[in-house]
Formats: sequence, C-alpha cells, structure tokens
Amino acid sequence: MGKLGRMQASPDRLSRRGFLMTAVGAGVMFGFPAARAAEQFPTAGLPGDGAFEPTIWCAIAPDGAISVNIIRAEMGQHIGTALARIIADEMDADWTRVKINYVDSDPKWGLMVTGGSWSVWMTWDVFRQAGAAARVALTEAGAHLLGVRPDQCTTRDGAVVAGAKNITYGDIVSRGRPTRSFTPDEMAKLPLKPATERRLVGNGALKALDIPAKTDGTAIYGIDAKVEGMVYARPKMPPTRYGAKIRSVDDSAARTVKGYLRHIEIDDPSGTVQGWVVAIATSYTAAIRAADLLKVEWTPGETAHVSEKEVLDHGRAQIGRQDGGVYVFNDDGVDAAFTAAASTIEREYTCASVMHYQLEPTNALAFEKDGIFEIHAGNQWQSLILPTLAKALGRPEDRIVLRTYLLGGGFGRRLNGDYMIPAALASQALGGKPVKLILTRSDDMQFDSFRSPSVQRVRVAFDKAQAITAMDYQAAAGWPTQVMAAAFMSKGVDGKPYDQFAIAGGDHWYDVGAFRVRALSNDLANRTFRPGWLRSVSPGWTSWGVESVWDEIAHLHGKDAVQFRLDHLTGKGRNAGQAPDSVGGARRQAAVVRRAAEKAGWGQPLPKDTGLGIATTFGQERGMPTWIACCALVHVDRATGIVHCRKLTIVVDAGTIVDPDGARAQTEGAALWGLSMALFEGSEIVNGLPRDRNLDTYTPLRIADVPEMDIEFIASTEKPTGLGEPGTTPIAPAIGNAIFNAVGVRMRHLPVRPADVLRALTRHDDAEST
Repeated sequence: MGKLGRMQASPDRLSRRGFLMTAVGAGVMFGFPAARAAEQFPTAGLPGDGAFEPTIWCAIAPDGAISVNIIRAEMGQHIGTALARIIADEMDADWTRVKINYVDSDPKWGLMVTGGSWSVWMTWDVFRQAGAAARVALTEAGAHLLGVRPDQCTTRDGAVVAGAKNITYGDIVSRGRPTRSFTPDEMAKLPLKPATERRLVGNGALKALDIPAKTDGTAIYGIDAKVEGMVYARPKMPPTRYGAKIRSVDDSAARTVKGYLRHIEIDDPSGTVQGWVVAIATSYTAAIRAADLLKVEWTPGETAHVSEKEVLDHGRAQIGRQDGGVYVFNDDGVDAAFTAAASTIEREYTCASVMHYQLEPTNALAFEKDGIFEIHAGNQWQSLILPTLAKALGRPEDRIVLRTYLLGGGFGRRLNGDYMIPAALASQALGGKPVKLILTRSDDMQFDSFRSPSVQRVRVAFDKAQAITAMDYQAAAGWPTQVMAAAFMSKGVDGKPYDQFAIAGGDHWYDVGAFRVRALSNDLANRTFRPGWLRSVSPGWTSWGVESVWDEIAHLHGKDAVQFRLDHLTGKGRNAGQAPDSVGGARRQAAVVRRAAEKAGWGQPLPKDTGLGIATTFGQERGMPTWIACCALVHVDRATGIVHCRKLTIVVDAGTIVDPDGARAQTEGAALWGLSMALFEGSEIVNGLPRDRNLDTYTPLRIADVPEMDIEFIASTEKPTGLGEPGTTPIAPAIGNAIFNAVGVRMRHLPVRPADVLRALTRHDDAEST
C-alpha cells in the first residue's frame, strides 16, 4: 500500500514499530500479568472488555534506550511524559534515554481510553509495579554480571551499582540477555520507592519529551496521515443527526469539478451515521467543492424542529415529576425534613449547549490491507469505537486495527470515534481503497457530540436556627454514556443504571443533613443529537448550580461565603474519604478553600462594581477527587453589562504531582476553558441542529480576555488524581458569585452574556427604587 506518513524516526532513534522488533530480537521486554488498568470500574460487558493479557509496558534496548509504551492519547497534555516519569522513576532509568511510544490498538493493552482525567490516576499503580519489575530484573541480571549478590546492589541513572563497580542497563541487556517474569502475587509484593527517593516524579526541571517533535514539524497528527493511492472524501450533512433518509442525489453539478470521482450513499449497519452522502475526489479541495454542489433530498428525522428551549423545558418537566430518574443518594428523612422545615429555598440553574471546537477537525483515513481494515486517526477511546466499527463493517474486531496519531485537540470530542465510521464504509464501498475523510469546520460542528443543555433544581431545608437539615438536588441532561457506552454506567442506590458523567459534582462533599441526588436522562436531547463528553463533563455544569446555591444560602443568612463552606466541609460520615483515592475527604477540600481565600485577600475592600467570588469543587468524581478552590476577581461595566475577569486565584490538591510543568499547563488551560464557558461560549439548538457552525458566531475566550492567574498546588504524597479537567469546574460559579458581590445581581444561566447582565441590573435597580 506504500509508505505511511506517521511520526518519523530520526536516524539516531528507532521508529516505534522498529524499536519493538529490535527489542524483541536483541533486547528485553518486561511482561507481567497484572490487573486490568481500569479495575476500579465496573467493566463487565464494557466494549473492549476481556481477559487482561500479559502486557509489555517498557523495553530496554542494547544501547540503553528505554521505550515506554503509552496507551493514552496525546492531545496537547504531554501525557506520555507524565506516565513515562512514573515507570522511569521506579526503575531508576536515565531520563535522557527515555522515549515514549504511542501504541496502536490491540486487545493486549486492555481498556484504551483517555478521558475523565483518569490517565495518571489509572496508570500510577500499574506503571510503578512495571518499573519495579524492571528494576528487580535488571538488578538480578546486573549482579550476576558484576559477580555480586543482588542485595549488594543499588540502581541509579540507568545502571546497577555495587560499590565501585557498575554496569549500565544497556550493557546488562546486550551482555546478559536477562529474562524474568512475575506472577500477579509477586507483582503486588515488589518493593516500591518511598516518595523521598523519587527523582523524576515531581521534578520541575524536566521538560516534556515530545516538545521537539511538536515544534520542529516532525510530529504527525491524524489529519496528516497519507498513503499512496488514497482518495479524499467530504460528507454532505443531513438535516438531522438521526433518522434522515436519502430520497435522491443529483451530482450533475458536482461532475463539473475537476478531480471529482463519484458520490457514495453511506449505509451504516451500526446506525451511527444516518442519511450521509460523501463526495469522493482526488484532492480534498475538489471533495469540498463537489460536496457543496451535490443536490440531495432527504426525509428528515423526527427532531427536525426541536429547539434548545424545548430540550430545557423537557428537562424541567422531568424534574417536576416524581417518577423516573435514578437516585445517586437518597437518604432517609429528606421529605420529612422539608415538611418540618422552618424555611426552604428552591433555585433553578441552566446551562446552554457547548461545542468542542478542537483545533483539528475530525478526520480518518481507512483502507483494507492483507485482510485487515486499518483506521488511521487520533482517538481517545479505541476500546469503545472498535465494536461499532466491527458492526458497521460486518467483520470481527480482530480484523480491524486503529493506528495511533497525535490529536490536534480532543476535549472529549474524540472519545466518540463516530467520524471513523463513514471513512471506513466509504473505503469498503470502494473495495478497500484508501479513503481520507476530513470534515470541514462547519461539518465538524454540525456533527459534533456537544455538551447537552442542562437543568438543575436545588431545594434546601432549614430549621429555626437556619441550620441545613436536608438538600434535594436534581438534574436533567442528555446522557452521553447511556447513548454511547451504556455498559459503562454506574448503578444508583435504587439499583438502576445512570450516567455518572451527567451528574458527578451534584454528589458534593458538604454536610447537608439528609441528602437526595436524582439524575434524569433527557430523552429528547438523546434523540435530537449525540450528547458528548466535554472537558470536565458534568462537573462543568453541576458545579454551577451547587456552588451558586451555596453562595445564595450564605447571603440569605448573612454568612461569610468562605466560612460557610468551611463550616460544612467537616469530613464526617460519607464525606470522610477513604484510601487510596480520597484520603482526608472534605477536610482536604476545606484546606484548598482556606488557602485560596488567603491568597486572594478575601474580605479586603474592593473598588466600586468589583467583586471577589469563591467556589470549590472536587474536580471530577467522588471516586477520584481533585480538591480545588478558585477566587475570581471581576469588574462589571454597568453601562454595557460586560464582565471583565481580572484575576483567577486557584489552589489545587491533586495528591502527588507527577509532572509539575504539565500540571500547571493543564490547570491553566482548564481554567481558561471554564472562563470561556462562563462568559463567552455557548450555542443553541435550532431545528434539531446546533446554530453555530464556525468561529464567526461561536465566540470562545480571546487572548485579550485572559486574566492574571495565580495557581498553587498543595504539596502531597497521596495517590495522584486528575488534572486535565478539574481546573474547569470552579470557574463559572466563582465568577457568578463575584458578579453578585460586585453589583448585587444573581446570574443563574450559563453563559453569562452582557445582555443578560444588563437585564438583571435593570430588574435590580427597579426593585431597589420601589
């Protein structure tokens, strides 16, 4: 099929596949049976589930080069560097000899997914054990070559040392050809380094290993993939995401385009893409022009006239009914507490649809070679899309392979690999010929698996002393996991499945007496579009409701917003936390609140129309919390309604910080994403599709609006949790609370547009005057 344009190896370093073959023939790989990397999750029946085979995580070549195999997707977060630090530190590797290898799909890797801020958290234990296994095996082999006992040896900087004698790992491999295997029980008993002996984990002087390739142009992204003889494809998008049927296609105008070859009506047995027509051409430019000229008549699906308002109203109606939904928490005494309450409050918070808008539009190159269908694309969840590809192509999963590339942005969009389906089916229709399908920006937006609009209703009951006696939290939104990975859903206290990624954040760590959390799947949203996981997933919008109502309660009762939070973050009962992932519980959340307030100068006088707001979250999920607090300093222009965010002060406790540079970059990027969604970013469903198709009307945060940022990480030796998304979660409520403190108006819908602020100010001023 010809040469494939992928990440090229320079003469002084082996290619990914070449290195593995070299390591097998002349080096050594360390394989061991280990528990599935995602053992923490209920994986039975999960796409890609099966026996976890002995897996090879690192290879040492005779020249001493160490290759670390990475099953997580690289999309700008330098995940390979972070994970390589873990294994290299534990094996006492020479960091200058470490390379990272992003692997293709294979059952032996187990669950291949990059999302939920799980990568470091899921890999920490596995890679520490892998590094320890390598260290033990090399020490044993090195001791033999040095003529000493293993207990007389230590390891340092890629060498085994015994007194004045030493031997490098490369020499051990080339001379000793060590072999060693470990049982699961042996793996569990391997000695691991204490935190005080780590040299690479937490070392701020180390730089990401992939920076040179990303800056000199040698890094290859999915959109760069090429093979000889490939043709290009661009889709003609149907009027609805689901249910559209093609009535007729007229390509007479398209045939005038030089390079146009034909059109293909996609027939997808998996039901992922419905009503698609793709234009096939010899160049992408020709494919774009030809697709524009195709005249297609469709019978649209049933949601052709659905609006954003209808989706939100449907969610409201679901919350208003007693039936339906799943209970995440449902303590005894909630209803009784409301009946006996001296007072109650009820608030509703809503959030608009939000698009991914990753820099690299979705694309895929597909072809058949030697009986194997190859899909070349950047992807975040290979284990999820493989069964769907198998169904679409009508062939077993073991006859399909996903080739790995760097991602030009993901933000959760490429957790859903739906864009691979039309490329594969177009190739199949052409007899396995290579087809490179690229969506234009407007195509990508119409086809986006965007964040569902959401409705939250929060009710709180108080006794005569204004103490909280109960909270009832309910939220309705489209459920991406239900739509795309139902086997991955959690079970509620009532035994029913629910999408934990459409409610996490609502199950907060505050003490509130009897607590009820009900999650509702907005079936109208699910039928209208394909709800997607978007950076921080539900905590990006549930935190808006939880932390806004917390401020509202504090103000209503004349309490200081910081102290009010601290008073309810006691770490008692279910909020105490547990080893190894949430040690310390709510007490650690209280600590970041105190530190953020101190750093931001909480309580100091501020200029007119300027306010400081606080919010705190546990980042992602109760099972792997990253404790975070943010103080947002804003100024509100009363004449225009424009909110200027001047400074974000953020304090994070994510346990052990593996890669300090990456951690800061991730938190900065996430916080700016949160700011973008708070003040600038949001779309609307119009006639069943997102209204905005490009950056002329969809207006995310611009450079001029980036505020000063002060970010601090709490020193910790606890197990690391996630950092890709938590920085997003407290920003919007901190800004909403700051707006209130600045001008006295409470915003309850995201994004906060200037026009909304002006209307709120007008209502506020009218109320003041009366």
